[in-house]
Amino acid sequence: MTTAAGATVEDTVEVVVVGGGPAGATAAHDLALARRRVVLLDRAGRIKPCGGAIPPKVLEEFAVPRALLVAEVTGARMVAPSARAVDMPIEDGFVGMVDRDVFDEWLRARAARAGAERRTGTVERLTRDADGVLRVHYRTTSGPASLRTLALVGADGARSLVAREAIPGARRQKFVAAYHEIVRSPAAGFDGARCDVYYQGRLSPDFYGWVFPHGAHTSVGVGSARKGFSLREAVGRLRSTAGLDDATTVRREGAPIPMKPLRRWDNGRDIVLAGDAAGVVAPASGEGIYYAMTGGRLAAAVTDEFLASGDARVLAGARRRFLAAHGRVFWVLGILQYFWYSSDRRRERFVSICRDPDVQRLTWQAYLHKRLVRARPFAHLRIFCKDAAHLLGLART
Repeated sequence: MTTAAGATVEDTVEVVVVGGGPAGATAAHDLALARRRVVLLDRAGRIKPCGGAIPPKVLEEFAVPRALLVAEVTGARMVAPSARAVDMPIEDGFVGMVDRDVFDEWLRARAARAGAERRTGTVERLTRDADGVLRVHYRTTSGPASLRTLALVGADGARSLVAREAIPGARRQKFVAAYHEIVRSPAAGFDGARCDVYYQGRLSPDFYGWVFPHGAHTSVGVGSARKGFSLREAVGRLRSTAGLDDATTVRREGAPIPMKPLRRWDNGRDIVLAGDAAGVVAPASGEGIYYAMTGGRLAAAVTDEFLASGDARVLAGARRRFLAAHGRVFWVLGILQYFWYSSDRRRERFVSICRDPDVQRLTWQAYLHKRLVRARPFAHLRIFCKDAAHLLGLART
């Protein structure tokens, strides 16, 4: 059917998922497996600027094949403002690295194989028909179109149109700006199994810089919420420091990263958010893929419950369940970022703390297993005492 304005209008579907990144593709996949009629709507040509790190939990929980990894990192190097470096090897584990263009497309294709209908288009606005049913208006290469839907999952990124139009308080979300350059990895003298993280004010006054190996390619990037700070110039300085000045640049990308989860993820009626749209990026680290996929799975679960029961109150369960599982980790990481990223003096001390074997072991266990490790209370006590000593300036750097 075509309206007088030339827009294509179709029958009602059960769910529209807006955004085909890890959150949206996971939600669409799970809803399709639940035998819901779901449309996955994603705009063309999108590649998310991202370091590409995922813990093994992604492979386990979401049945992602290891073959999608372009590198397996077995350690990190933390670099202080003084250029002093601290190595943090991973015991009995690894961090997987993915290229987002390939990884995200695999997730979208899997959703389609499960039964989700893929469409390409850019959402322009949300309205409601006379009967109160939600309508999603989007634009394709052929012109405007719209879909009636009983429920909507908004997984359309940090500056989510769905969130801004439907979720109270979403317009007040704050962001870190991230920018990276994908370069060809050097043929020699480059450690493709190590992530380098630079805690230096000249590279970022409030976040960090990174050099993450992706096999044949490497992501070199920085992030900052400081207005007026030039991310491109900072990446240039980082490339020079890392010996990547002459590396061939494959592409350049930039995007906002949300600083904390939104206070609400649903509209109390028929919409729920997931991924960056909901603000689920870990403070301090900026890690988002695992949390996006977890949020997408939870959004799918509560949407399925809502469609089965008609009770919109169940939609609030996505945020509640997510924070029950990961809220404490986000809180701890938020405190870490607030204290340790505020000055080069504190960054220097932070990198010093990373030399501690207890810190290294518990950090990697928490990252790999996605929970705070409680099995070693005396190690936590020692870390607390050392942390306090560094904060008070009583410990050597």
